[in-house]
Amino acid sequence: MSEQPYTGADDPRVAALPVEEFAFPGPLRDRLVAAVLSGAKTSTTGLLTAYEREGAPLPAVGGRGAVADSDGRIVAVIETTEVRVVPLGEVDLRHALDEGEGYASVAEWRAGHERFWHGPELRAALGDPAFTVDDSTPVVLERLRLVADLR
Repeated sequence: MSEQPYTGADDPRVAALPVEEFAFPGPLRDRLVAAVLSGAKTSTTGLLTAYEREGAPLPAVGGRGAVADSDGRIVAVIETTEVRVVPLGEVDLRHALDEGEGYASVAEWRAGHERFWHGPELRAALGDPAFTVDDSTPVVLERLRLVADLR
């Protein structure tokens, strides 16, 4: 028996899902959500310390989430297909490319992510104005698939 498709953001099954927010509201989130919706973004990266600070569980394979855009609208449902925790220095090219942000190398991917991770918004969210990453920083690598486009 096949699963019934989601009917929109007001579907009670969607309302029951945890909300997934990529980056902070604004242009970066808008680009990341667009990449999810286009199918270009099939991986994402989080800092293990951010999960720990929030007391949030790591994503679980098979878990689904409701993707919010910068205006807080739920625009998609995604499903986690793989989760790995690795040192930042071990992120591979496949993961970097699958983030769907146009990076051509791990070095480009890392530079872009370090700009975000070392930015004032994330440092404020972590409560550490001097937060920085290095090769040993644990990161959460998540693979995902688009289950429903709710636009």
